[in-house]
Amino acid sequence: MNTQELRSFIRDLPKAELHLHIEGTLEADMIFALAERNKVRLPYADIDSLKKAYQFTDLQSFLDLYYAGAAVLQTEQDFHDMTWAYLQRAAADGVVHAEIMFDPQTHTSRGVAIETVFAGLASALRQGQKELGINSSLIFSFLRHLSQADAFAALEQALPLREQYADLWVSVGLDSSEVGNPPEKFQEIFAHCKALGFRSVAHAGEEGPASYVRDALDLLQAERIDHGVRSEEDPILMQRLRQEQVPLTVCPLSNLKLCVVDDLKEHNLKRLLEQGLCVTINSDDPAYFGGYILDNYVATAQALDLSKEQLVQLAANSMAARF
Repeated sequence: MNTQELRSFIRDLPKAELHLHIEGTLEADMIFALAERNKVRLPYADIDSLKKAYQFTDLQSFLDLYYAGAAVLQTEQDFHDMTWAYLQRAAADGVVHAEIMFDPQTHTSRGVAIETVFAGLASALRQGQKELGINSSLIFSFLRHLSQADAFAALEQALPLREQYADLWVSVGLDSSEVGNPPEKFQEIFAHCKALGFRSVAHAGEEGPASYVRDALDLLQAERIDHGVRSEEDPILMQRLRQEQVPLTVCPLSNLKLCVVDDLKEHNLKRLLEQGLCVTINSDDPAYFGGYILDNYVATAQALDLSKEQLVQLAANSMAARF
């Protein structure tokens, strides 16, 4: 297939996006528009100079820019506009279901009320269900570079809103800097969330070792692993992931941009798939990493010479792995 045929084939596959940070969908032009709307001074002269900063050496170099960009989000309308822009792109890529991660602590630490964050995200997601036919839910993600006490405080702030957003808020997650912040640091809050009836996911095995994947499963009882590409380092873990069909939400263009791999042709996604693991393709922070979900599928298919059957399997995996 040529690129156009490949894009068309993949677009027509019903698929779920399971690893998407909504703050990571803030395109440069929207960052500047919201900065102007909210009178926020940015450390970049224009859109081009901001985009030139998207040369990352590792996860932390990206996170520094990511948190700076999030500073423009201040009102309910801001959160709505950002989410609605993502949903329109996702619908155009053939996404029928999206489970969207958001970082409440990034916003409440700046004085934005948790009610504002939920209201803006929810209004866009409900509009997306009505107008675009995209089912969706929210993953309340704890920042792992902060303390577990901070995570508990964020959860307690949000719990009074649970009933109001029961149709959307179904799960919790763990993201941000992996190195030096092992899963065990958050064992108590994940146990608490499980007792409250929340589903759970956790980032593991991107920059952190395979042992972080195992600990996310055992200590946090995570039902899905975000990334998980370093699981190959542990054959016993690989056997377990295959037997239990633990979904891995892999983000190929993110892995390339953050130097997890030097070349997409070196990515282990195809090997993981051929070994029977429940691998899915997602876009992570698409505004920063050079592509939404369709771009990730196409680039990976071309780099790894994926067959039509494998592409169908990846899309089917995403639908099977959704909450």
